[in-house]
Amino acid sequence: MPQPAASPSMAARFRGFLPVVVDVETGGFDPERHALLEIAAVPLDLDGEGMLVLGRTVHTHVEAFPGAELDPKSLEITGIDPTHPFRDAKPEKDALDLMFAPIRAEVRRHGCQRAILVGHNAHFDISVLNATIRRTGHRRSPFHPFSVFDTVSLAGLAYGQTVLSRAVQAAGLPWNGDEAHSAIYDAERTAELFCTIHNRWRSLERAAAQAPAVRAG
Repeated sequence: MPQPAASPSMAARFRGFLPVVVDVETGGFDPERHALLEIAAVPLDLDGEGMLVLGRTVHTHVEAFPGAELDPKSLEITGIDPTHPFRDAKPEKDALDLMFAPIRAEVRRHGCQRAILVGHNAHFDISVLNATIRRTGHRRSPFHPFSVFDTVSLAGLAYGQTVLSRAVQAAGLPWNGDEAHSAIYDAERTAELFCTIHNRWRSLERAAAQAPAVRAG
């Protein structure tokens, strides 16, 4: 009987990349003009069975850069008050330092070369991240500058759903609309969605490896 494939290391599973789920909340849709206001990241891990699980979330609020624009409609959606005294927001460079240090540590722990951003509409998140890196002159980003894993595409393939809330529920996971548009909540739900799709595929892969070979004739 064929034996299931051995559980790969994270570096082997994703060709040297560590998947890190990222969600950003901003003051608009133009990363060059609108402020980054909040960011959360969830590095992923592999359990002993080769299934993806969530690592420890890192998060911070971010001060709007000088001259940044804030679209009132975006602030209404996110519920962020950039002037709130208890936001404990950090300047962009300090926020990136805070986010990147634990991600680099996880990259090293898994023997990976760098992180790869996972997101729902991931190209928006990476564009915001890259714009912030350029503004601050940050030279130690752990992320690949343009390659991403997008859960919009994956969820569309797996469940026929592209909206995050619908995709999460189609995957059999809980969704609380009152908590949506928080960077932590959206990042963790996106992480659960990505893990569920990966683990479903991994289970099917193992089942196929254990199935008796079909003889022709």
